[in-house]
Amino acid sequence: MTASMRAAVLVEPGRFELREVARPEPGPGEALIRIARTGICGTDMHIFHGAYASESLPMVPGHEFTGHVAALGPNVEDVEEGQPVVVDMNIGCTRCYWCRRNEILNCPKMQQIGITIDGAFAEFLSVPARLVIPAPEHVLPEILALTEPLACVVRAARKSKVTFGQSVAVIGAGPIGNLHVQLMRTIGAVPIIVSDVSPERVQMALDAGADVGVSDPAKLKAAVMDATDERGTDIVIESVGSPALYAEAQELVRKGGHLMVFGLTEPGESLNLDILTTILEENSVRGSVAGMGEDMHDALTLLTHGRIKTTPFTGAAYPLDEIQTAFDSFADRPQDLKTQIVM
Repeated sequence: MTASMRAAVLVEPGRFELREVARPEPGPGEALIRIARTGICGTDMHIFHGAYASESLPMVPGHEFTGHVAALGPNVEDVEEGQPVVVDMNIGCTRCYWCRRNEILNCPKMQQIGITIDGAFAEFLSVPARLVIPAPEHVLPEILALTEPLACVVRAARKSKVTFGQSVAVIGAGPIGNLHVQLMRTIGAVPIIVSDVSPERVQMALDAGADVGVSDPAKLKAAVMDATDERGTDIVIESVGSPALYAEAQELVRKGGHLMVFGLTEPGESLNLDILTTILEENSVRGSVAGMGEDMHDALTLLTHGRIKTTPFTGAAYPLDEIQTAFDSFADRPQDLKTQIVM
């Protein structure tokens, strides 16, 4: 008889069904993970509201997860049953030009756990064993489940080429914006200016290491110029996904600086770029969205050694059978930087 498990299936935008489904069996080169915790990502909210990956529905979302290895398929080495692990969500072919460069999102055969294929809002998930990363036994699962979102920030920092003494503006003080602030401070960027319409989240970002916080959008440009001797910042990170904020972000970048395009917009949105100004001022625009490969390992190392303040991310947890409530109430809980589903 085939074993079963519980899984939260997003059957249509805005509606989950908790179903009893067949438990996956690990095939050759795969590992079966017993899920412990799965975080709700901003991307999950886009999927929930029908603004992203709607062609994948019905589907089990969830990609920010941790658990233990429950079973191994044939031909798996370097992974052991019982190990606590995190998993890289990005599945590439491993052989193409982009995979060889760790640009897996551009792989023509790329799949993403919880976005294009079933994910971790379930009790078990079978994944390619090559994407499994063993985690230390002493690190709590609620912290390990932060590895994937932190990896996204690690990759953005790497692509921004930020170094100590450079100024950074972070637009958006949600969970990812907060992590941007923390990682920029760890690298040595200064000053760090953060903005958000939520005074509560701005204060949380200040507590996390930002130097200047702005909750009135009308005062952001003045605050940036005041903190940078009227130059503008070396780097601006848009972490919301608003075309209006992207337009504003361009006015905050110093001559020779660059804009990190990070926040997901609706499909088809455009960035109105002043080409001549960009050329003459030698500005640049760089995109980044997901952590992969070594980004995951670096994020896990940062968490393992306590370099990230995780308390604001670990307070909100819902059991799997309350996942609908967790998603429905998400926007009403700005004090919860992260919500996790506990299996």
